[in-house]
Amino acid sequence: MRVITQHSLGGPEVLEAAEADRPTPGPGEVLVQVRATGVNPADWKVRSGHVRWFGDPPFVLGHEFSGVVAETGSPDSGFRPGDEVFGWAMPPHGSNAECVLVPETSVAAKPGNIDHVHAASLPIAGLTAWQALVNIARVQAGQRVLVHGAAGGVGHFAVQIAKARGAHVTGTARTVKHEFLRGLGADELIDYTTTDFTTVQTVDVVLDTISKDYGPRSLRTLNPGGILIDVVGVGVDRTAVKEQAEANGLRFVEYYLEPTPADMAGLAGLVEDGSLRPVVQEVLPLSDAAKAHELSESGRVRGKIVLVP
Repeated sequence: MRVITQHSLGGPEVLEAAEADRPTPGPGEVLVQVRATGVNPADWKVRSGHVRWFGDPPFVLGHEFSGVVAETGSPDSGFRPGDEVFGWAMPPHGSNAECVLVPETSVAAKPGNIDHVHAASLPIAGLTAWQALVNIARVQAGQRVLVHGAAGGVGHFAVQIAKARGAHVTGTARTVKHEFLRGLGADELIDYTTTDFTTVQTVDVVLDTISKDYGPRSLRTLNPGGILIDVVGVGVDRTAVKEQAEANGLRFVEYYLEPTPADMAGLAGLVEDGSLRPVVQEVLPLSDAAKAHELSESGRVRGKIVLVP
């Protein structure tokens, strides 16, 4: 099968097409023929060596996909060849390939009302927004939610999930993206390049996809007992913002994705009832993975980038 791999850390140019053996599923595993694979900031951070989660290359990147079950490793599997599924993969054996081998617990039935391209955009960014707002913040109707980077992968899902739960949603994004975000249901929008977002007050939940100085600044917007959730995962030292939150009676959570089948099903349910619409800005062939990484690194993506084998 064809894969996109790398043998050294560096810029997008280290990505290269190669041939690899098609794996065989063992007990509790499924082999999925990949129809589409999403691109996330984690991909280029690993590729460049910014984070070293998987040791040294070579490895195949790609953390999310949608496709068709090709083989199962157990006769009593909950899946059958031909089932349409979406899910997450873990490098060094990622989803930037024609086939991906994953545990059964890493896939769920694909929402029937969207295609593979849009389903492939869901598992990482969609689950991040879902788990942060639903499982951690427990957003309720009438609350006020501030989403930073609202037009991005996680952000555009967060806007819709918060609205589906009845919240008033404010998003930060450049003015050129405001019309797009209004179409997703955002109530208020702030161009962070011209307006200080701390002018927003009485917020109950802040979802921070930027980190850096956004953390301590965001604390100023929160009501007593409010929660700030940083979903970036890597980067700046967050000790100061943790201490500041605690001193002011606020909650701070440094969030890390923990995909579960139950949350995948919950996310799929929102898509199927029309409450959640994945937005894909770019669809590129798998062979253009380097270009996809360049776009992702630019920080100017509206929604998601998806690769198609």
